[in-house]
Amino acid sequence: MAKLKLSKLQPRYSFILNPYSNERFSKCPKCNRSTHLRKFALLIHVEEFGAMTLGKTCRYCTPCELIIAHQDELEDQLTYSFRTISPEAAWDKYMVLGIVDKKIWQSGLQGDSPPLDDVLKHTTDFKRVLQLKSHPRGWYPAK
Repeated sequence: MAKLKLSKLQPRYSFILNPYSNERFSKCPKCNRSTHLRKFALLIHVEEFGAMTLGKTCRYCTPCELIIAHQDELEDQLTYSFRTISPEAAWDKYMVLGIVDKKIWQSGLQGDSPPLDDVLKHTTDFKRVLQLKSHPRGWYPAK
């Protein structure tokens, strides 16, 4: 199956949406190096609303170019945004599509919202979207 490409830029980052609210990542799950906080402008498609850009501070591993967004924090920001933008909209079905250039995102914050075609010209898709699997701690039988 061919991968859908939205943006004009080359795919750059790998992305993980962490669904576990009790687990945070101070170390990269790929290379085990320390991650740091970095702000990204995430392009998010919300069903029944459309595309929106949301500034979100995520965990980032520079050598792996891996972004880790925590689902509970992202949903808190979406709740706040939709409370002010469109209180009646249902936002519970969403998908993070890519990263928007910060200058385009900041121009939208100043009230000069660019059209979606311009945003997509300055958006980079993800190289890979990875899934997290957690194994509860405890004793397990030998294999």
